[in-house]
Amino acid sequence: MALLTVRAAAGRLGVAYSTLKRWVHTGRVRTTRTEGGHHRVSEAEIDRLTARQQPNNQRSARRNDPDESLGGLSARNRLHGFIEEVRIDGLLAQVRLRVGDQSLTAVITADAVRALKLRRGDDAIAIVKSTEVMIAISGASRSTRR
Repeated sequence: MALLTVRAAAGRLGVAYSTLKRWVHTGRVRTTRTEGGHHRVSEAEIDRLTARQQPNNQRSARRNDPDESLGGLSARNRLHGFIEEVRIDGLLAQVRLRVGDQSLTAVITADAVRALKLRRGDDAIAIVKSTEVMIAISGASRSTRR
C-alpha cells in the first residue's frame, strides 16, 4: 500500500494543499502518521475521495448541501466522520464514529443499523439533539490553575 504526502495527495485529488490539510484535521480524510508525526494518505483513501468527487455519484452531489443530504433535517449539530466499529447485541447496536481525532459512541437499534446498512469504514454523520450540554474539567487542571 503506497502512502503519499499530503501535498502529493492534494495534487492527485486536484485540491489545494491547505484544503486537504483542513480535511485531514477535521477527520474527513483518513491518514496514517509517520514516527515524526507527519500525515500520509493511502492510495485507497485517494480512491475513496476520488469516487466521492465524481459527478455521477449522487451521494457526493447531495453531500454538498447539508440540508439536502439529510432530507431537510432542522438539527444543526452535525458531526461528519466515519464509522470505526459497529457492534450488534440483541435489539441494540453500538456504533463508534471517528470525528477528527475524537471518537463518539451512539447506541441505536439493531434494526436501524440494518436499515442504514452501517459498516465499518462508511462515512456517517452524528446528529446531536439535546437540551443540555455539560462541561467538565479534570481535577489535575483545577489544581494547576490556582
